[in-house]
Amino acid sequence: MRYPMALESPLFWKVKSLRSMGPDEWESLCDGCAKCCLHKLEDEGSGQLFYTNVACRLLDLETCRCKGYARRASLVPDCLVLSPKTVDAQLAWLPPTCAYRLLAEGRDLPWWHPLVSGSRSTVQSSGNSACGRAVAEDEADDLRFHLVDWP
Repeated sequence: MRYPMALESPLFWKVKSLRSMGPDEWESLCDGCAKCCLHKLEDEGSGQLFYTNVACRLLDLETCRCKGYARRASLVPDCLVLSPKTVDAQLAWLPPTCAYRLLAEGRDLPWWHPLVSGSRSTVQSSGNSACGRAVAEDEADDLRFHLVDWP
């Protein structure tokens, strides 16, 4: 399936800054990996970030889509809602493969990103998705036992 986006420029991310992107362009940068929807732990002393395989309660584990996307900030108060104005302050919390983070750091999108490959399926087939790898919040008593190194 081709990536269903009718955008102003097919390679807009190469010529536009994150802050100058329109809403459709901004949303299309999300590859749907759902790694940002995984709980993270931060070492208070060092500030080091640790990823877990425990998903936010709003994440549909089969589709890797948010079940309450439009209302996620009110349903999950600590949900980071990215925008062109806030992305810089939230880069450390984003997975290293996140398009928003990559572009903010001056890097390009990887071959498996839907805007490059033309297909959403390459995110999962390349191993860059939380689909099939995450567990529900109610299945995890202690996040420390769910640390992973794959995001």
